[in-house]
Amino acid sequence: MSDVTRLLSNLAAGDADSLNRLYEQVYAELRAIALQKMASERPGHTLQPTALVHEAFLRLGGGDQLKFDNRAHFFAAAAEAMRRILVESARRHGRLKRGGDQERVEWCEDLVAAPVDSEKLLLVDEALDILAREDPMQAEVAKMRYFVGLKHQEIADALGVSESTIRNHWAVAKVRLFELMSPQSAPSRAPSGETP
Repeated sequence: MSDVTRLLSNLAAGDADSLNRLYEQVYAELRAIALQKMASERPGHTLQPTALVHEAFLRLGGGDQLKFDNRAHFFAAAAEAMRRILVESARRHGRLKRGGDQERVEWCEDLVAAPVDSEKLLLVDEALDILAREDPMQAEVAKMRYFVGLKHQEIADALGVSESTIRNHWAVAKVRLFELMSPQSAPSRAPSGETP
């Protein structure tokens, strides 16, 4: 059992001191994720990585509602919180006009770890919303890979399925997200350089 999983378990059991220890334990990792996601934001952006981490932690419940099965489950929820905060920020600043200024985005495995600017973040968010309506499991896997960078086994642990199931969902989700993010649908084209 990881330290994070143990602290989450203690917190769920009513140990209030575990909240501070949990925050100290996950802060550096959450901040690294936040830095990665905000690296290509415009200069002078009002939302800073530290603020993103604090806001995400507050949205998770800040201790009042922190009930997660394990470390992967916690980081998946943190990824979703960060996604929502970044999307809200991008929308607030009007960085992407509906129906215009869209560019073709090549989907590749490297994009998972690459910084994303606000416009691309909104494209990914819109594609994830559509995918969530079509296949909620594929969308959840994509969020965990894209926003947190969890490995296949960590996602499998968080969702209670096998690693091969996650690999299959991720392979299909990548292709579908590529289609959704392209200016025109290209169902017969798979993203270049992809390996499931």
